[in-house]
Amino acid sequence: MWKSKDVYYISDSTGILVTNLGQALTCQFPEINFIEESYPFVRTIPEAKKIQATILKRSAGRRPLVFISILDPKIREIFDNPEVEFFDIFGSLLDNLEHSLETKALREPGFSHHTDNLDMNKRVEAIHYCLDHDDGTKTDEYDEAEIVLLGVSRSGKTPVSVYLATQMGYKSANFPLTSEYLQQYNKISHSLKAVIKRVVGLTTSPQFLHSMREKRYPGSTYASLATCRTEINQAEQIYHRHSIPIISTHGKSIEEIATQICQVIDLPKKKFNLRP
Repeated sequence: MWKSKDVYYISDSTGILVTNLGQALTCQFPEINFIEESYPFVRTIPEAKKIQATILKRSAGRRPLVFISILDPKIREIFDNPEVEFFDIFGSLLDNLEHSLETKALREPGFSHHTDNLDMNKRVEAIHYCLDHDDGTKTDEYDEAEIVLLGVSRSGKTPVSVYLATQMGYKSANFPLTSEYLQQYNKISHSLKAVIKRVVGLTTSPQFLHSMREKRYPGSTYASLATCRTEINQAEQIYHRHSIPIISTHGKSIEEIATQICQVIDLPKKKFNLRP
């Protein structure tokens, strides 16, 4: 078994797709250390040959993994070398899809990332809303929110809220359950009650919350395991009392959390159609 492997993600566009797919596959082998490098926007034969030469020089016969998403067959063939483990994420898939649909694919790099002006404006509006309604600000404007996240400090509210806005196009706000607020666990604010069907409660494990807070305020009462355990219990009492769906952020990626949020409040995972 390999103890480490070099991994290269090569694309004629941003490389996000091929990187995400490659990492989703390689993470299934936690005992191996993967050393990763990305090469986006590879669109010419000379550039491809230069990158391939660099990869082969570094490999020293260790057969690195090469994940590739390039539509031009001439450029794609440059990387299909016996000295590497070659994984073409399009490969015959696009050919088979053409056959199934009885038409030719456009085969234009990055075409799925194109957006029309309306979708772009809505996405920008969602981002502005998210930034303006972070950490409990402007609660009187929650009627415009499509998602409102509740959670104690360092439970992941802000990064998840930003992801929902930037990647999914949702107007998301987040409200902090401070220690003072948690002591009134029988009540929630009128602004939250008004949009209760769009509210999701985030929770986590006391140990994980403790480790996150310790990084910022080591040795503080705020970061103590006892405080973390108490605050999480109080927050979950609020969620249960007001029938707020609960999602644990412990051990999950932001993408996974965001997808689960959309499921529990019955929102589509992708709000905008990114095709022209």
